[in-house]
Amino acid sequence: VQLVESGGGLVQPGGSLRLSCAAAGFTISTYDMSWYRQAPGKERELVATLSSTGRRINYDDSVKGRFTISRDSAKNTVYLQMNSLKPEDTAVYYCNAKWWRYDYWGQGTQVTVSS
Repeated sequence: VQLVESGGGLVQPGGSLRLSCAAAGFTISTYDMSWYRQAPGKERELVATLSSTGRRINYDDSVKGRFTISRDSAKNTVYLQMNSLKPEDTAVYYCNAKWWRYDYWGQGTQVTVSS
C-alpha cells in the first residue's frame, strides 16, 4: 500500500498549484480521501476531505473557495487544486486514506508561498 504525493513547489502569492496523490495497493473510491497540512511549529491540520461515495466534500474554512479536492478513479489518484495561494498556506501537504481500521499516509510534499 502506498500514497505518493507530488506537485508541490515554490509559488508566488496569488498563484496556483495542483497537488496529486497517486495510490497503489488499494482503490481510492473505497476510502475517504483527505489532504492535511503541517506548517513549521504547528500541528497537522485537515484541509479537505472527499468521501468514498464522492457525495460529501468538506473544506477547512481557511481554504474554502480557493482549494478544490477531486479524484480520478481511473488513475486511482486524488488531487488538490490550490488557487489564490497565500503565504499562510506554506506547509508540507499530506495525502490520507481512511476506511474502517485502515489509515494510510503519504510522505508529504512541500508547498512554499513566497515572493
